[in-house]
Amino acid sequence: METPTNILIVDDDREISALVSEFLTPYGFHVTSVGDGRAMREVLEHQQFDLVILDLMLPGEDGLSLCRHLRATTSLPIIMLTAMGSETDRVVGLEMGADDYVAKPFSARELLARIKAVLRRGAPRTDEDHGAAAVDVGKMTLEFSGWVLDTGRRQLHSPDGVLVELTSGEFDLLLAFCTNAQRVLTRDQLLDLARGRVSGPFDRTIDVQVGRLRRKLEIDPKKPEILKTVRGGGYMLATEVVKKH
Repeated sequence: METPTNILIVDDDREISALVSEFLTPYGFHVTSVGDGRAMREVLEHQQFDLVILDLMLPGEDGLSLCRHLRATTSLPIIMLTAMGSETDRVVGLEMGADDYVAKPFSARELLARIKAVLRRGAPRTDEDHGAAAVDVGKMTLEFSGWVLDTGRRQLHSPDGVLVELTSGEFDLLLAFCTNAQRVLTRDQLLDLARGRVSGPFDRTIDVQVGRLRRKLEIDPKKPEILKTVRGGGYMLATEVVKKH
């Protein structure tokens, strides 16, 4: 019998939490719900989770502050719940380290799809899941400008050998760049390669993720030499990548 995937919902709307829990349980998820940041911190001290669903608007400490805390202290995937039409909130949530967002009101099936996608991005790649080509990538290290991306361990090391923390979304986006080095990629192509979904008309996910990667990769993020913007086109990893098995 498979071990259930543990999901933590942080939302003060008990009705929403109950509905989400009821919907997810038959799909093999064990859901724990809390209503604020204090309760979130307490439960995290005693239980282990695979993913956090975090509402933006909470009593006391808000979701953005809690997201920042989670990203600083854990590697847990985070899905933010944001108000419908609030692009600023979505962008700021991604800046704080969230892996994805769902706008309220949302369908339970959309949330389920987002949960599966985020968990899948963080899971080891296997022959059964991704085919032989993906297994080859999984055994590689990709070297560029002194940086080393270990696709098996899903780790990034700086030219000085320091481990640089990446969220699952950042890792997948960097992997998409590395496997398409020196090629211009549009935002839609990057969303498809790294996230497996089509962008909406106000979706700035890629811009936010690129900005976060630049702050980690570039000497001067405002004058990028590795991840360059191509006007009217998209973005490009402007350096050679060496693949090593």
